[in-house]
Amino acid sequence: MKDLEHRHRGIYLLPNAFTTAALFAGFYAIVQAMNDRFEAAAIAIFVAMVLDGMDGRVARLTNTQSAFGEQYDSLSDMTSFGVAPALVMYEWILTGLGRWGWLAAFIYVAGAALRLARFNINVGVVDKRFFQGLPSPAAAALVAGFVWLAVDNKLPIRELWMPWVAFGLTVYAGVSMVSNAPFFSGKSFALGRSVPFWTILLVVLAFVFISSDPPIVLFALFVIYGLSGYVMWGMKWKKSRKSPSTL
Repeated sequence: MKDLEHRHRGIYLLPNAFTTAALFAGFYAIVQAMNDRFEAAAIAIFVAMVLDGMDGRVARLTNTQSAFGEQYDSLSDMTSFGVAPALVMYEWILTGLGRWGWLAAFIYVAGAALRLARFNINVGVVDKRFFQGLPSPAAAALVAGFVWLAVDNKLPIRELWMPWVAFGLTVYAGVSMVSNAPFFSGKSFALGRSVPFWTILLVVLAFVFISSDPPIVLFALFVIYGLSGYVMWGMKWKKSRKSPSTL
């Protein structure tokens, strides 16, 4: 009986270990940005995304969900996908815009905080198939992906237009997190469910596609995802206008 209890407690710590690793990746990104190693900082944010996606699924698979884990995950997300991307972008290029630079970074941080707070109080209320607003990991991927893309391809960051592109992208990501646009959540895919062989083949092809040029491919994919919510929002609005009003 004692061994069983000890084993259960060990499994209970597993999802929180993933959350801690994601938190460390976000902290590492901040440290690397302070040391002007922006590519490493951007990659660390993507690593945090992978780890963050695993902790919740591990908790569900092992039936170890808890209120502590939910709160800890939210605080970790605020660091890894709220503060870290904003500081990385600011240290990389926004600092040259003066007050406009740190205002853009703050808009992003505030958007992440508001989005996480709204998500916590709306759990179990909204449609689980969609996120209300751009999820913070995807917003972080937009910001970090742009940094990674620019550094890897040696884009001319000293050009006048580059800081303003970064400014617009940062503000867009921050505002999108607090919008009401529906973004596909992907929660309908269950890890424990058996899948046909072609699904595994698609996963392998996706890995090959991403590994061909990770900065370009990942940034492009998250740009598409970052626009998809507004496209879906517009389609729903257009459909609602065409449908006859009911009394």
